[in-house]
Amino acid sequence: MCHMQKLDGLRLLVVDDDPDARELLTILFSGDGAEIIAAASALEALEALSCFQPDMLISDISLPDEDGYSLLRRVRKLDASQGGQIPAIALTAHALEEDRTRALSAGFDRHLSKPFDLDELTSVVKSLACQTEVSLTGD
Repeated sequence: MCHMQKLDGLRLLVVDDDPDARELLTILFSGDGAEIIAAASALEALEALSCFQPDMLISDISLPDEDGYSLLRRVRKLDASQGGQIPAIALTAHALEEDRTRALSAGFDRHLSKPFDLDELTSVVKSLACQTEVSLTGD
């Protein structure tokens, strides 16, 4: 069983058009040892994937150029070596049960509603990293 204390070595791609949310997530996860690339749009996220191999995607659903569902569809079309199979978390203000169902049906591994609890989000990231056997030094 995986019981990681820190996120040392975890590489996260965070996508949110809200600069405060991006900054908060960057501070939260980098303070726990993760390496973060933050993008403000789906296009920026896809560009980041050309030079950054994340272990996990955390994306808002409402983005300025295309939504998080479209972003994930495009990511899933990539080869596994380019990040096409990375675990993904939808982090969104869309909080209804049908929104959760849609996110999971679209291929997100988890759905968390905004405003989110920082400890819960960290716990979900650690749990998903363990379930998908992401290699971390904090195990």
